[in-house]
Amino acid sequence: MQCVVLAAGEGKRMRPLTARRPKVMLPVANRPMMEHAVLAARDAGITEFIFVVGYGEHEIRSHFGAGAGLGVEIRYVAQRRQRGTADALLAAAGSVSDRFLLINGDMIIKSADIERISRMEAPCMGVTHTDHPRDYGAVTVSGGCITGIEEKPAHPAEGSGLINAGMYLLEPGIFDHLEALDESPRGEFELTDALLSYIREGDLRAYDLEFWIDVGYPWDLLDANEALLAGMAHTCEDTAHHPPEGSNVEEGVTIRGGVTIGEGTVVRSGTYIEGPCIIGSDCRVGPHAYIRGPASIGDGCHIGHATEIKNSVIMAGTKIPHFNYIGDSVIGADCNIGAGTKIANLRHDRQPVKVCGVSTRRMKFGAVIGDRVQFGINCSVNTGSLVGSFAKIAPHSYIDGCIEDGAVIR
Repeated sequence: MQCVVLAAGEGKRMRPLTARRPKVMLPVANRPMMEHAVLAARDAGITEFIFVVGYGEHEIRSHFGAGAGLGVEIRYVAQRRQRGTADALLAAAGSVSDRFLLINGDMIIKSADIERISRMEAPCMGVTHTDHPRDYGAVTVSGGCITGIEEKPAHPAEGSGLINAGMYLLEPGIFDHLEALDESPRGEFELTDALLSYIREGDLRAYDLEFWIDVGYPWDLLDANEALLAGMAHTCEDTAHHPPEGSNVEEGVTIRGGVTIGEGTVVRSGTYIEGPCIIGSDCRVGPHAYIRGPASIGDGCHIGHATEIKNSVIMAGTKIPHFNYIGDSVIGADCNIGAGTKIANLRHDRQPVKVCGVSTRRMKFGAVIGDRVQFGINCSVNTGSLVGSFAKIAPHSYIDGCIEDGAVIR
């Protein structure tokens, strides 16, 4: 069976993290999120992939290549203008030869669900449950078949919470429906519109996924990161003051829970790491750093003296060197966090944190920091702040709210 992966979109709701990369290449547990989806499909027995690319396609092509590194075969087709999911799938029409699996590249799924939906009769849609269906395509099901679908309903049906999960088992006949589509009110060609004829005929089956995480906003990376780190087989575990054999972990480092440490990374004495945690290659950690999982630290990072990292995603090349606190945050690549700079992660009124007016639904959330942001020493970043890429923040600044890309705060 072939698997078509939709990976052409930018992911504007993930800004500023998508300023230099497509959404599907944002790291979760130190791999691009799309790579986790490909690995899940591969482990379910699928080895032939068709990637529909567009925005930032060079980064996708250079990372995955022809798929040999993952033991799969990858072909690429391009969606030059992002005009909706139906238009994206239509770009793959000439590459699909039989029934196929279709997935979005920006969701976290498991191989067990892929195996099960692959054994069903096409057409079939994966569905899942949520407590906020108005953010998705709400569906109704009767007798194992989809009976209705409504995109982002203002008033979803009471008590259902069932939504389209963005995974489908389809046959080549779907392309005839795609070619007959008109633009939706949103000005796009919607895949769900092409499925309406199947729904009317009672032919669109439903498969209820056991595991699914949607990454729609930057803070969703924390949920995905936690789930994937919990399921990893880590390289070291519960090492108290005795370094793992053959590692660059010094005497006096304490490791509790599952922790993975990359090649060339040095962890200096006095550092305390609570898993689950993954630290990339060629990092410097400590001395006397404190890392509280779930946490992911990308390649080439520096987490220095008396710095605490808690439940965060830190992307490659970022330096957090002295007396810093980073709590429940997403930090982009190649940032420099000045000594003494701290990010708050809890409102005094204990209400869910909002970022630029959007609720994270999280009681604890710090900040979203774009790529190549430079902080001076002793800055204070308020909970729910968003700092655009390439921003420069002067020493002793107080940051609150939304800071644009390239802003200079004096």
